[in-house]
Amino acid sequence: PLTADDVAFTYNNCRDNSSVNDFSMLKEAVAVDDTTVEFHMNTPFAVWPYTMAIVGIVPEHAYDENYGQNPIGSGRYIMKQWDKGQQVIFEANPDYYGEVPTMKKVTVLFMEEDAALAAAQAGTVDVAHTAASYSDMTVDGYDLFSVQTVDNRGFNLPATEAAEIDGVTYGNDFTSDVEVRRAINIGIDREEMIQNVLNGYGTPAYSVCDKMPWYNEEAEVEYDQDKARELLDAAGWETGDDGIREKDGIRAELTMLYPASDSVRQALAEDTKNQLTELGIEVTTEGVDWDTAYTRAESEPLVWGWGAHTPMELYNIYHTMSETGLAEYSPYSNETVDKYMDEALESSDLESSYDLWKKAQWDGETGITQDGDIPWIWLCNIDHLYFVKDGLKIADQKIHPHGHGWSIVNNVDQWTWE
Repeated sequence: PLTADDVAFTYNNCRDNSSVNDFSMLKEAVAVDDTTVEFHMNTPFAVWPYTMAIVGIVPEHAYDENYGQNPIGSGRYIMKQWDKGQQVIFEANPDYYGEVPTMKKVTVLFMEEDAALAAAQAGTVDVAHTAASYSDMTVDGYDLFSVQTVDNRGFNLPATEAAEIDGVTYGNDFTSDVEVRRAINIGIDREEMIQNVLNGYGTPAYSVCDKMPWYNEEAEVEYDQDKARELLDAAGWETGDDGIREKDGIRAELTMLYPASDSVRQALAEDTKNQLTELGIEVTTEGVDWDTAYTRAESEPLVWGWGAHTPMELYNIYHTMSETGLAEYSPYSNETVDKYMDEALESSDLESSYDLWKKAQWDGETGITQDGDIPWIWLCNIDHLYFVKDGLKIADQKIHPHGHGWSIVNNVDQWTWE
């Protein structure tokens, strides 16, 4: 049985032991009776509904260091088998309290893009995630299924001058010029990227929270390459004999990093390179592993993927961290932006915080959008694409967050064969 004691235990355990998410705002979860839990907070935290929603409840009596291998749940399915790195098999829970799942058994395979495509071509899977680069292919017995997302792709532009802190270089002397960042933002043709890189399966991105209730439409810009050149000219970035700009001995050049295993991010990096070359900016692209990427992104742009159903995504990317005095994923800091986000978290309820999240993006004078600091350039929200076997009816999908794997099967209990 799922009890309030289990719920309280779970959140208190997250507070004390989670290394993935921050639960320091929680003072204590208290089971009032068998079905009621009270959350006592150290500080107001308006987005608590989003934070608590991502937590899976665990049974206090059976929770130990081996629980992750043999979870016990009250949900629609039971995990029957897990072959690490290969597959996980779920079977319908006979004791589930809700509607009986239409799919009695679900096997999720862990595959790279090429392997998933090959499995679909062989007819050995019912659904196969695929990349936009394969979207124009025809697979016999399958249709292409597209889902809209807030799964965005963009890159950071270090907003401070280069400096070393504890052996790590933070900042970039070229991108620390705000006019450079503004020129790059309007000098990129997002629609061209969507057509040429994503085969049309995507939407332009101007923030980390497009389509969400807290999105500020002031983030949107018009593509204007001529205006981008004017901004660079006015800022003193003069074009040299080789076509590359320079100012005060600093060359307009940067290295664009991307995760080496991601073909879409590589293609976006290459497209960005080609477009910025037309502005007189020299770009070198480089595929790296994530251990390398996290460190080097403090001083060089990296093609990232973000997007979640919570305004904390804004906070995590743009809010100053106490350890360095800079935002965590790109050297950047703005006290006014911090203040709006802090006030948003202290709001009495979630809906009343939306306006403050919008002001953090742009309040008419400062923010993180085009006329503000623009420390990130957002390119596109990528559609999640799947080859689906003929006769399989996938239930209606909500807008997917970042990550293509688990969102599609969130309602697999409602899928049917026709």
